[in-house]
Amino acid sequence: MRRAFETARVLRENIERVVLGKPELVRSLVVAMLAGDHVLLEDVPGVGKTLAAKALARSLEGAFTRLQFTPDLLPSDITGSMIYRTDTREFEFSRGPVFANVVLADEINRAPPRTQSALLEAMSEGQVSVDGSTYPLPQPFIVVATQNPFEFDGTYVLPESQMDRFLMRSSIGYPVREVERDVLMSHRLGEPVNQLQPVVSVDDIRHAQECVRQIAFDASLVEYLLEIVAVTRRTEGIRVGVSTRGALSFYRGCQARAVTEGREYVTPDDIKCLAVSVLAHRIVPDSVLGVVSRGQVENRVRELVEQLAVPV
Repeated sequence: MRRAFETARVLRENIERVVLGKPELVRSLVVAMLAGDHVLLEDVPGVGKTLAAKALARSLEGAFTRLQFTPDLLPSDITGSMIYRTDTREFEFSRGPVFANVVLADEINRAPPRTQSALLEAMSEGQVSVDGSTYPLPQPFIVVATQNPFEFDGTYVLPESQMDRFLMRSSIGYPVREVERDVLMSHRLGEPVNQLQPVVSVDDIRHAQECVRQIAFDASLVEYLLEIVAVTRRTEGIRVGVSTRGALSFYRGCQARAVTEGREYVTPDDIKCLAVSVLAHRIVPDSVLGVVSRGQVENRVRELVEQLAVPV
């Protein structure tokens, strides 16, 4: 377990060398990596979404690919396709850019639904199916997707099924003046993220992911987590609550957060701290009752969590 704690610590510290003043964002990336799940970074352009994904990738001794999603991007541009080889007179599978340990899906909502759906199997099962054959993706595997929530021209809203594949949705926000000054100074000699060196191996991450599953989760806390999930399904203003897959992701995310804290057990704080980022994007609000914006949904989830009794 100590090796897992050390992996989480050095990974966070290395990313924070270039992602300045955003410890919770860095924690979200590390939690997702250790949980074997994916992250959606949703914010305005230019605040460091792509930088954060690249920092995570450069901290890992693994493969990294960046996919710029555009309206003309095809599913085969992501997964790969069968190519006829004239020398062997046979078809051969040419692997697409999704075959990497860290995949940056930049501006994911700019591609049409058909292209977005090419990621569904990869994100859920860690594999790609093409022409009746299945190809496993390298492990660990994490998709870090970005989108601008304030720009709607030429975009396609991510369907609920796709949103449910992300462990959490996070924002970055503008930095405070002191941090922004440090950002300007750190870029005098170039892009700092390009100077990052790997600090963990893929074996370290796989070991940490195995340790995450061994983190103790008290029965009373399991009931607490399930009650939070259940209340999203019966609350006025919410048309569709959190799914069972969402509950499982919530469970695994809490275990991963405990590892980033150097603990072998989950606490109520792990559950409360992750509730909004893990659950809010999985909820479909009822616009008739006025709960429509992202901020309103997140505030509603926050209120529901605060209303429930915390196990002692």
